[in-house]
Amino acid sequence: MTSVASSLVKGGVKLVQQFDRPYLSPEAQQRNVLLQLLKKAEHTAFGKHYDFSQMLLHPDPLYLFQREVPLHDYDKMFDEWWHRSLAGEPDVSWKGYVRYFALSSGTAGAASKYIPVTIDMTRAMRQSALRMFSCLPKYDVPAHLYIKDWLMIGGSASLQNLGHCYTGDLSGINAGRPPIWIRRFYKPGTAIARIPNWDERTKAIVANAPKWDVSILTGIPSWVQLTLESIIDHYKLNHIHEMWPNLSLFVTGGTAFEPYRRSFERLLGKPLIYQDSYLASEGFIAFQSRPETHAMRLVLNNGLFYEFVPFNELNFDTDGQLRKSAETLTIDEVEEGVDYALLLTTCAGAWRYLIGDTVRFVNKDHSEIVITGRTKHFLSICGEHLSVDNMNHAVSQVSELLGIDIREFTVSGVKSGNHFAHHWYLGVDQPVDQRALVQTLDAKLMELNDDYRAERSAMLDQLRITTVPSHFFYDWQRIHGKMNGQSKVPRVMKPSQFAEWEKFVASQQSAL
Repeated sequence: MTSVASSLVKGGVKLVQQFDRPYLSPEAQQRNVLLQLLKKAEHTAFGKHYDFSQMLLHPDPLYLFQREVPLHDYDKMFDEWWHRSLAGEPDVSWKGYVRYFALSSGTAGAASKYIPVTIDMTRAMRQSALRMFSCLPKYDVPAHLYIKDWLMIGGSASLQNLGHCYTGDLSGINAGRPPIWIRRFYKPGTAIARIPNWDERTKAIVANAPKWDVSILTGIPSWVQLTLESIIDHYKLNHIHEMWPNLSLFVTGGTAFEPYRRSFERLLGKPLIYQDSYLASEGFIAFQSRPETHAMRLVLNNGLFYEFVPFNELNFDTDGQLRKSAETLTIDEVEEGVDYALLLTTCAGAWRYLIGDTVRFVNKDHSEIVITGRTKHFLSICGEHLSVDNMNHAVSQVSELLGIDIREFTVSGVKSGNHFAHHWYLGVDQPVDQRALVQTLDAKLMELNDDYRAERSAMLDQLRITTVPSHFFYDWQRIHGKMNGQSKVPRVMKPSQFAEWEKFVASQQSAL
């Protein structure tokens, strides 16, 4: 073991021990974070508007904070505050100027969302990444692999210069400024990462792949898989370990890995260790800190204050919009097994901000969660309440049972005479028994969701499935400017988007 590797391992173990030591309860950690955020933003326009100075003097700042500061979605936060930061004004909702804005795909509002990435947020993200790295000794990763190459697949580091700030993908912002402790190992390197076009960037990665000794991969599963397939195809390999025999760890995030597992593992010569992470444009929220669970541990003491809204009809309307009367809970008030929409207050100037994800606590003692879906990405056209988590698990189980690789999928609710149905599109590149596919997926969804099972005997007709080549999904992303290493295929489409998708599929099929 080299002295460098030895010091990395020892430092990692020490950090793990410090991170796991229960100095404060989750509730106490979170209250401390809130006080820090209020203090830092006290003299900003937002802090003055909501009188943070008075909150800090109150015997119960949390009570006053929740009473006075309204809930925000992106449109409200941007229209009232962030647009001023984007225009170059300092001290709006966070202290100082905002030099970077992460572009995130919009939903019902603007085509793209501009999420501020402050110096404090960059520092917090790096600290959380280092904490995640410090957990690797628990996975028995050989020490010498820490000083091999780390290949990070993400968005382009080529950013748009607006004069007073830069905009681009969060992964691109981070790739352009990797932390000191990882620069020596970081691949593909900033020069390649700055190539704006995904296909050209992939070509450069493929050309340089033999020069690297990659031990760790990070990225969204679909984009990492496409990259590995390009390398394997170009060099006529049987699997990626013929190129990189030391490849041992895949740090995944951005979307559920399970639907990709079967096809991804076909690219390997030996098993990998998987570590899940929850990094959003708004902050580094959680990561898998121990190998005995797939759940992720919330980062409770690093610039993020969480609130949780039970994801039900009392708090959200049928379109997934947050009701003004929504109930909000703190970390000490949540329960295991309940889906919550996540609210963030952050060191980038987001305040009681609806991030759009839903999470579920699976171990409250460890503050461990799983992501269950999106507030606006679910199917409930007649009360079936089908979540993206249900869909991911069903698709993964169908893949295993039928021995097929389902690379991508999307679904929408459609009319079926006087009733309704779910129309699924599955990305499958091999022959499949259509009848068995429909029956198996339907059966698995009924096992996973009691409401779905009840509605299948009432207003919800048997689901419909159309199988298409998996590249249709990536071609769809390409024509919409989403072929970038960071965007994800929408699992649930609204009727207008689904109509556009079906028109696209028809045009692709006619061209075959």
